[in-house]
Amino acid sequence: MTKIKFIDARFADPDENEFALKRRFEWHLRKLRALQDGVSPKVPGDFEDELRWNEDLIAVPLSEKDRNKVLRRARRVMGARAKASGLSHLSADDRRALEAFRGGADLVGIASEHRADEIAAAIHAEMPWMAAATDFLWKAMRRSVRVGEPGFRLPPVLLDGPPGIGKSVWSRELGRHLGVPRCGIEGTAEQASFVVNGSQRGWGSAFRGRPLQAIVQSLCANPIVVIDEIEKAGTPTSTKGQTYGLTEGLLPLLERSSAAVWKCPYYQVGFDMSWISWVLTSNSLRTLPAPFLSRLDILRLAGPGKGDLISFAEREGARRGLCDASIGAIREVINRVADTHELNLRHVSRMLARAEAMASSPQPH
Repeated sequence: MTKIKFIDARFADPDENEFALKRRFEWHLRKLRALQDGVSPKVPGDFEDELRWNEDLIAVPLSEKDRNKVLRRARRVMGARAKASGLSHLSADDRRALEAFRGGADLVGIASEHRADEIAAAIHAEMPWMAAATDFLWKAMRRSVRVGEPGFRLPPVLLDGPPGIGKSVWSRELGRHLGVPRCGIEGTAEQASFVVNGSQRGWGSAFRGRPLQAIVQSLCANPIVVIDEIEKAGTPTSTKGQTYGLTEGLLPLLERSSAAVWKCPYYQVGFDMSWISWVLTSNSLRTLPAPFLSRLDILRLAGPGKGDLISFAEREGARRGLCDASIGAIREVINRVADTHELNLRHVSRMLARAEAMASSPQPH
């Protein structure tokens, strides 16, 4: 794991506070006064003479006027440092939250091409019908290792396919295997760009965007951000005619060069958001604008076949602790129905949930 500079801000030495600065200035003033008064300077490397020099400095008197002047200067220096930091406009709570990035943010990388092969193989074994997505991931991981990137970032990708085939599940598996946080956003529920970008100060309910919030909480600069059913996100319009569509808000974040210098509307500070792995899902591309689609790799996926559904039911049933009879009954239902009805993972998950509920309910005597 490596560190990168994540925030466009300067952090002063935490030990160099106003009190410490005042003491340093007073000590410097004592040195100047002592030398003006003819006190012999200390002999370098002579410990006893250094003690004598320090005692002479302590004996130099400072008036109340001297102390007030030193205090004013210390406060001016602290004010200039705060202004130069780029964070002086923030509240104390917000500055404390961003203070965690003093040493940078973590980047999680792929250790080797062999590790990339292992991750891809594990995900494919769980979800073979998502082969196109897993192959895209596999090639991106190996490329990241070969070029020596400090961390892994999946190129922005749109997984397009029928509902219930496991697109969101695939992204969760990806986060689990990579060991990075995952931020989920529902396009149907979060239609405005504010959920991604945050809202400016001055609004009644100003807040930071969800991707940045995930990074601040985890201190990891390359999380996976998943936006489900992006095509269902509307485009809210203000009373002044301004639009705040989710797809429009994503445009600068999907472009690596602009994401690297992205300025947060809430903090009004620049952040390097270029390491986020964006995984978007859709059931249709018809309503998505061309400028948005041009920034994405689009993978068209088909649903799982009958054998895939049975394998999923067996693995998930075993994980939930279902007995062989319950799993066998679900397997039988899939065999009967799959040829005449379109089944997906959501149907199988509901069967598993019902079987789990029946297994845990009290039996009549």
